[in-house]
Amino acid sequence: MINLTKENISIFIIWLFHLSGILGIIYGNSDWFVSVTPINLSISFTLLMLNTDLKLKVVLFILLCFSLGMLAEILGVSYGLIFGNYEYGDVLGYKVFNVPVIIGINWCILILITGTMSNLLFNNYWSKVFCGTFLMLFMDILIEPIAPILGFWNFEGGIAAFQNYLGWFFVSFPILILFHKLKPNVNNSYSFNLYLLQVLFFIILIIKNNTLGYI
Repeated sequence: MINLTKENISIFIIWLFHLSGILGIIYGNSDWFVSVTPINLSISFTLLMLNTDLKLKVVLFILLCFSLGMLAEILGVSYGLIFGNYEYGDVLGYKVFNVPVIIGINWCILILITGTMSNLLFNNYWSKVFCGTFLMLFMDILIEPIAPILGFWNFEGGIAAFQNYLGWFFVSFPILILFHKLKPNVNNSYSFNLYLLQVLFFIILIIKNNTLGYI
């Protein structure tokens, strides 16, 4: 008998949405499926919140993640600081100072799930921090080749420079230091599945684009 817990239902929903997105982009109306990316991320974030013990300190930490993520992105888009010179497309929805709000939410998602996963992999405090930062960087490395094709964002010159990855490190690292100080209680299985799905999503799209052509 299937155990219909909050955790299992949440995991089922994100698998359903991500697999539908992959198949829809590859075989269906790719423009429409790409356009609902903000909805997909919003659902993933909502379910993440439902699978997190939302004490006041955790809520404040999430707000800090959002604020720092948005600030870093605004400085990048407006002045070429931190990540380099780039601009966002219209696919990701409503913008504040030319940065989609969903990007700030995605910073929250990634910090929470990479921090939680690093808790599972290491016991040492600094090993956890560096592991979480590596997982953040790995995700960005996967996203960058496909982001311009999906209309998410474009870097000046068409490719993200090394500065972008340094920026991800220096923004993620101190936030993850605080994460492991606060030790928020985030569901392990949901975090792992969401990270895995995002990795699979971008790997499959990269392979498809490099073998069969434009998505």
